[in-house]
Amino acid sequence: MEQNPQSQLKLLVTRGKEQGYLTYAEVNDHLPEDIVDSDQIEDIIQMINDMGIQVMEEAPDADDLLLAENTTSTDEDAEEAAAQVLSSVESEIGRTTDPVRMYMREMGTVELLTREGEIDIAKRIEDGINQVQCSVAEYPEAITYLLEQYDRVEAEEARLSDLITGFVDPNAEEEMAPTATHVGSELSQEDLDDDEDEDEEDGDDDAADDDNSIDPELAREKFAELRAQYVVTRDTIKAKGRSHAAAQEEILKLSEVFKQFRLVPKQFDYLVNSMRVMMDRVRTQERLIMKLCVEQCKMPKKNFITLFTGNET
Repeated sequence: MEQNPQSQLKLLVTRGKEQGYLTYAEVNDHLPEDIVDSDQIEDIIQMINDMGIQVMEEAPDADDLLLAENTTSTDEDAEEAAAQVLSSVESEIGRTTDPVRMYMREMGTVELLTREGEIDIAKRIEDGINQVQCSVAEYPEAITYLLEQYDRVEAEEARLSDLITGFVDPNAEEEMAPTATHVGSELSQEDLDDDEDEDEEDGDDDAADDDNSIDPELAREKFAELRAQYVVTRDTIKAKGRSHAAAQEEILKLSEVFKQFRLVPKQFDYLVNSMRVMMDRVRTQERLIMKLCVEQCKMPKKNFITLFTGNET
């Protein structure tokens, strides 16, 4: 059974008083495992020396021991000395601002993930990814871009593995459905372009292996389904308006089809960043509209906000 730090130091002090000395090896063997810093060890050795216990490289000769004063101590004395050493070390640990020491001190207080915890986090990530992908599906330009990229694949101008990693079976309840290893990361357009350049430099053998892992006939079928639903959704929105119940129903169907696609991280990031740029431009225009209404048309700002609420992006 593992002893607590004070018990370990108590044994060390007791042994030192009985022998009249301690070796460095004995000190190292009895120190608590969390005391690894050389400065802390030196402080402990100095405190042991101050108690009248010599710390040596090797055990002294018998004659030298006879010359030394043989002192005895009670358990209470040893326990008090151990507590003093331990409290000194702990106070030093508590005051440290060294990042490595702070990390080593705190890492043991955080519980490791259990299997159930990992599954729960994975499901939450999956749900978040699906929500983002559904939002992307409502952005017409995202589907247009995806279909254009697939047309390049069909024309042998791009690799299928640069676009998708596979598909999710909508009937498989237990299958994880993340579309990318990271969602909405803060990659700039330059980063995305750099990634594309690096991908083009990859070997042809690796590309062939990646493409072989995706069934081209299945991909053709899935993209045809996506294109067909996209056309229906687009035409319904044009005919009845986006807020119409029929349009909302078609948008939902489009989202369900789009969720089956496992996009590579680069492509997913591109779509998400495109939406960010679009939203920023819309909000800029909204601020200009508010400025025009309030400052030039003299519309009370409170009235503008009341009317604008619910119509913002």
